[in-house]
Amino acid sequence: MARKISMRQAINEALDQEMARDPNVIVMGEDIVGGAGGEGEEDAWGGVLGVTKGLHAKHKGKLLDTPLSESAYIGAAIGAAACGMRPVAELMFLDFMGVCFDQIFNQAAKFKYMFGGKAETPVVIRAMVGAGFRAAAQHSQMLTPLFVHIPGLKVVCPSNAYDAKGLLIQSIRDNDPVIFCEHKNLYGLETDVPAESYAIPFGEANVVRDGKHATIVTYGMMVHRAMDAAATLAKQGVECEVIDLRTLSPIDWDTVIDSAERTGHVVCVDEANPRCSIASDVSSMISQECFKALKGPIQMVTAPHTPVPFSPVLEDLYIPSADAIAKAVNRSMAH
Repeated sequence: MARKISMRQAINEALDQEMARDPNVIVMGEDIVGGAGGEGEEDAWGGVLGVTKGLHAKHKGKLLDTPLSESAYIGAAIGAAACGMRPVAELMFLDFMGVCFDQIFNQAAKFKYMFGGKAETPVVIRAMVGAGFRAAAQHSQMLTPLFVHIPGLKVVCPSNAYDAKGLLIQSIRDNDPVIFCEHKNLYGLETDVPAESYAIPFGEANVVRDGKHATIVTYGMMVHRAMDAAATLAKQGVECEVIDLRTLSPIDWDTVIDSAERTGHVVCVDEANPRCSIASDVSSMISQECFKALKGPIQMVTAPHTPVPFSPVLEDLYIPSADAIAKAVNRSMAH
């Protein structure tokens, strides 16, 4: 039975159900319990935005508050995964990856390859991504492209509560390291979500709006900006197909290329900086695979090549807008 819950609640529910199902699933990170062992409420925090609140009381001993050392506890999670556990480690902000990147891309991502396919590392690293939260340049980046570049890592970025629950359950059950990116501005967004457990397979994009004139390819919070742009363009007689990639590695090339070949006009939207982004990756693949089907130039809508500003006015300008997406569609359609 489905009911409307927020993405924050959906992630909490996925963790709850997987810890109840599998004794090897543990959750670790900074302040994910909060207040444990001190005076007052034992489960006072639940992470920086309360995503894990309430889980400590239900799963004693399976949620571990860690020291303020990402290199230590991400390394510990990867080691535990290599020894048979299924840890979910919360990196808090993905921006903090610099502290523990060696453990992720030089160790976890390469164990299976370097040990002849015999080593498995079923670790999930959850982290907040994205701008718009007034959290400044060190807590607001969309660093998904850096992880997509690394062979051996799977990268997920849901746009809604339904996908967040199903993709997190799939991530926990997967035998490879998964970087699970949660846009902080989507935590409060409510969607119909089944109460029972379910998994969404990796590499299956979701066509969230059908259209015949242009294709908009995106993920995460930008799905909602793309839908707003598509609604505006529909009033002008331009019907856009909007594709939510959901997983960035693996990526559903079949759905993207099929849509691009049908519409002939493509806009790739990414909150990340433009150079070597998901938008540039998708653009290059479409150019390579269906160049003859294109009726106009592929357009990219991204953040500018600057750090995320702290000024609210500048930060709002930094994030790709629905208006910018609509203008990009019109530029492609003009050819």
